[in-house]
Amino acid sequence: MKNNSITTGFSRLDKDQKINLVASHTTDPALFSNTLHASWHREPLVQKLYDEFSENTLGNYFVPYGVAPNFLINGKMYMLPMVIEESSVVAAASGAAKFWAERGGFHSEISGLEKIGQVHFTWNGGFDFLKTHFPEIRSLMFANTERITANMIKRGGGILDIELVDMTDKIAEYYQVKATFDTRDSMGANFINSCLEEFADTLRDYAASKAELAAFNLHVIMSILSNYTPNCLVRTWVEGEIIEGAHHYDDHYTDREFVNRFETGVRIAQVDRYRATTHNKGIYNGIDAVVVATGNDFRAVEACGHAYASRNGDYSSLSRVEISGNTFRFILEVPMALGTVGGLTHLHPLAKLSLQLLGDPNAAQLMMIASAAGLANNYSAVKSLVTKGIQKGHMKMHLLNILNVYKATDAEKVEAVEYFKHEKVSHSAVNSFLESIRG
Repeated sequence: MKNNSITTGFSRLDKDQKINLVASHTTDPALFSNTLHASWHREPLVQKLYDEFSENTLGNYFVPYGVAPNFLINGKMYMLPMVIEESSVVAAASGAAKFWAERGGFHSEISGLEKIGQVHFTWNGGFDFLKTHFPEIRSLMFANTERITANMIKRGGGILDIELVDMTDKIAEYYQVKATFDTRDSMGANFINSCLEEFADTLRDYAASKAELAAFNLHVIMSILSNYTPNCLVRTWVEGEIIEGAHHYDDHYTDREFVNRFETGVRIAQVDRYRATTHNKGIYNGIDAVVVATGNDFRAVEACGHAYASRNGDYSSLSRVEISGNTFRFILEVPMALGTVGGLTHLHPLAKLSLQLLGDPNAAQLMMIASAAGLANNYSAVKSLVTKGIQKGHMKMHLLNILNVYKATDAEKVEAVEYFKHEKVSHSAVNSFLESIRG
């Protein structure tokens, strides 16, 4: 391995040169190099496309692409593409989907598609003075972005509003131009940022052109969209009947017992941030898997959801339970900015095919689909937690990973799967079993 000297000119090396250089920093350069080369797509043009998604690309990092069938959403059946490496997520989603498909499926609705961008600036001339000029500035901002917004307006979107926000109670002399957008089926980051930078130029030029304003210092700090989109919201729910004495939800607990335990489990996630964090992570197991499969930005989606979970001053569950008489309703409400055009959605071959598998949905429909995946995983997780416990099912699905850690043969795997149908799975138990059959 080489020392910690600074590497210069790395981006100018060709791909093989980069691999050789990076491999020289590992304990087994040949293994590192061979593994990367083996990850390349067999079609050179497809690999070139992958390479151009990012920078300094050396190979492809494989994550399983799975499918969860039986998602009945608003009366339409879907097979959901899910890209995730965690054991039991796809199985949990599939199990919940089938269960609820037999009870009316998932119901979902969109309450808005509004996205937000901001120009952050400082100004020492006072809010009221700037406010008197803002109607004219606002009109110029709309006019100066017409070349950017023309196509979006044709599709029914565009800039919805532009407002001036006084933030001096937070930071001295700090203000915002806050704008709202409808980007239709595009996630819209590039569109929004282009508009915002034009707003910033308009603001600067206007201040410089007016003698009464030029005397004060106006400095644009930055112009950027916000990934917090509380008005780009999807609400998804399932509902079922509670029949006294019946066992529709669990073999051990009656409907009423199960629903009461389930509601308490969700309520704990509403009042305890430690539990809420893991609870919401389980929701994003499902959402992220669909988001990644369709070429969308799971980091933006998660950041938005976690911010929304904290909107009331403390971090809380994104899902909730409502019980009305003999009706049990489990609801997920989450903001989510997704796109079905632009970005990687039609550049990445599997992302494009994933959207085809889903029937080429628009952005609103994809929000509902991803939300249903999140609710399905959340239902399965909470159900396991309040009944048999999470480890029994999760570790059964994790068994093959553990067997691979211990380099089990195919024959040993067959024996192990049969044995652990009736035994608890753990690393130590699997190791002991393998030792016993290996003599």
